[in-house]
Amino acid sequence: MESALSKEIIEWSREDLHGARMQPMEKTKGKKRRSDPRSHGNRRELGFTFFFPEKSALVRSSIGAYAVQCEACLKWRLIDTEEEYEEIRSRFIEEPFVCSKKADVSCEDPTDIEYDATRTWAADKPNVPKTPKGFQRDLVLRKDFSKMDAYYITPTGKKVRALSEIAAYLSSNPDCKDLSPSDFNFMVPKIMADTIPAHIERKVSTSGSNKKRKKSENGDE
Repeated sequence: MESALSKEIIEWSREDLHGARMQPMEKTKGKKRRSDPRSHGNRRELGFTFFFPEKSALVRSSIGAYAVQCEACLKWRLIDTEEEYEEIRSRFIEEPFVCSKKADVSCEDPTDIEYDATRTWAADKPNVPKTPKGFQRDLVLRKDFSKMDAYYITPTGKKVRALSEIAAYLSSNPDCKDLSPSDFNFMVPKIMADTIPAHIERKVSTSGSNKKRKKSENGDE
């Protein structure tokens, strides 16, 4: 499995904004592939890729690419910028993405990227509000790939990690009077365990074994 690229993805139905459903992967001729979404109802996906410069790098990944799935043909299209991706994601349920929204692209063109186990996929959530102007929304991947953490950088450079901190910042900054806590979202993409690089999986497994061993030595149950 390629460990240089890491990517995650999640699927949503129109009726279930808060419930994520990941379609199972099937093995075909020795290779993993996703089961055809056409057999699972009216769903689309959106996600992004992470890039790890070195195989041994466990943190400080950077998003390498953004991708969304066409409502009509189910092919994946790469999105050029974070701003464009956020625009699509913010209304992903009400306004499904189609290939024709990209210049000079149609459903007849080959997919831009395949979803398979050669990359680690990030399962992003639809309808996350666009990052307010002047703010920066960052995602940090934990060392063990267990999850991501979200935080915002304010126009004054302050890092905030919760809606309560956002509310306090907005109330103390008159320049943000047109914003409310509902304009911010701390939901994070889900790391798809079956696409995490093998050396990371072994590290997590080893760590768990060590903890069990220490408990056993101490007589803990």
